[in-house]
Amino acid sequence: MGQEANCICEWNGETARVKALVEPPELILRGEIRKRIPFAEMRQVRAQGTALRFMFGRYSVALELDAAKAEKWAKAFLTPPPTLAKKLGIAPESAVWVIGTVDDAALKAALAEARTTGRKGAHVIVARVNTATELVRAFKSAAKETSAGVPIWIVYRKGPGHPIAEADVRSAGLAAGVVDVKVAAVSAALTGLKFVRRTQSQAK
Repeated sequence: MGQEANCICEWNGETARVKALVEPPELILRGEIRKRIPFAEMRQVRAQGTALRFMFGRYSVALELDAAKAEKWAKAFLTPPPTLAKKLGIAPESAVWVIGTVDDAALKAALAEARTTGRKGAHVIVARVNTATELVRAFKSAAKETSAGVPIWIVYRKGPGHPIAEADVRSAGLAAGVVDVKVAAVSAALTGLKFVRRTQSQAK
C-alpha cells in the first residue's frame, strides 16, 4: 500500500507529532513516538470523523488524519492481507517453473498451492537467487519464456550485507530486456521483484 501521513498521534492520552506509514502487515510510527504495530494486533479499529482510532494491547491510539484517509486506513487494517501465493500470482491451476533451491518455509508453502513444472507450459517462473552470477543465469535461462510473456519473480535476501541488492536485481533485469512491475515481501528474510518482457514503449 505504501501510504503515509504526517499527523498528530494520541497515545494513551499523550499527544505527539509522528509520521505514520501503512506498510502491510504493519503500521509504522516515526518521530516523537516510534512504534511498529501489526495489523493483526489492532482491536476496535474505526474511523471517527477525521480520526483513526484503535486499541493496541492496553493502549488507546488515535491518528488525526482527514475523514477520507481515516476511512481508507481503517478498511485496510480490517481487511485480511492477501496470501503470499496470491501476491505471486499463484493459483491451484498455475504451473510454476522454479529456478534455484527454495530454502524458505513461506515460499515453499506458497509454491505448494500450485503445480511445479519444468519450463514447458509454465505460467509463472520463480527464481530463488543469492548471488549476481545466479541472478544473471536465471534471467538468461528464462529468456525464451519471458519473451513469450511469462512473468518471472526474482526472490532474494533483503536488507544490507547480502551479495545482491534491489538495485542489482533491477539492473540485471534491464540488461536482460525485462522490467520490474511489482514488489512483494516473501518472508522476514526474503523479498521478490516481478519482471515482465519490456514493451516497445518501455524500451524507449
